[in-house]
Amino acid sequence: MLHLLSKRHNRRSATVSQALKRVTTLLVVSAVTLASCVTTGPGGKKSFLLIGTGEEVAIGAQMNIQIQTESQMLADSVWQNYITDIGNRIVAVSDRRELEYQFAVIESDQINAFALPGGYIYFYTGLLKLMDNEAQLAAVMSHEISHVVARHGMKRMQTALIANYGYSFVFGNSGSSKLRDAAAGIGLSLVFAGYSRSAEAEADRYGIGYMRLAGYNPQGAVGMFGHLAEAGASSSNVFEKLTAGHPDTQSRISNAKKQIAAMGELKGDLKFNREVYQRMKSRLPVSDTTATK
Repeated sequence: MLHLLSKRHNRRSATVSQALKRVTTLLVVSAVTLASCVTTGPGGKKSFLLIGTGEEVAIGAQMNIQIQTESQMLADSVWQNYITDIGNRIVAVSDRRELEYQFAVIESDQINAFALPGGYIYFYTGLLKLMDNEAQLAAVMSHEISHVVARHGMKRMQTALIANYGYSFVFGNSGSSKLRDAAAGIGLSLVFAGYSRSAEAEADRYGIGYMRLAGYNPQGAVGMFGHLAEAGASSSNVFEKLTAGHPDTQSRISNAKKQIAAMGELKGDLKFNREVYQRMKSRLPVSDTTATK
């Protein structure tokens, strides 16, 4: 009898435990649904994230300190003001304006640009030298801002944190220094690992729309992709080639042309600003340093 009672007790305990797990899961899912539905694209596109904007900014700030410490920054206030002005114009027409974006240039021969969580955007002088006009700079700027809008970095970081620490750690520690330290620890490796094809294609699409809204001719994106295609023939560090997951540059050119054609007649004074950019380009250092001190 005691054996039978024990078995019944164990079954009841297991049933109760399963029920509690289901209830807990439902509560967590409900909390995530209510608290983490955020805008991640034009037209009000939404995504679910466990890590809020405040933590994203704090994580990005920690990563930014590391970049600033390890990189040779371009000490030219004219360039700093220039890229900040262009960046702010694009942010003003983007779908994520609540962040305090920051823009900077790294002295390096690398042909690259990247975005950190929280709105930190970096360009390498190697990429700036490749450009012909301001619209091409705006194309890259819009692309990187689009990664921040879509929270591509945070989505990858959230996946990595869950894989390394578990769902309960990410959800339970949202808003804590533990989460921030863990995220910052793996964040930079994720940034330089590159995005997926779908994320890059999404950033291209958003970016072309944003640069047009900001008053730049979207043909600047086609010109920029053309430069990258040419550089790819002789350079292994073009940002298109940092990962095999990046879309083929020729495909990106084709997609950009289709998107621009779908816009119809490009009305208004959409800028290329070649002369202004050429003057700025002449200020860049003749010989670049490496990316690290």
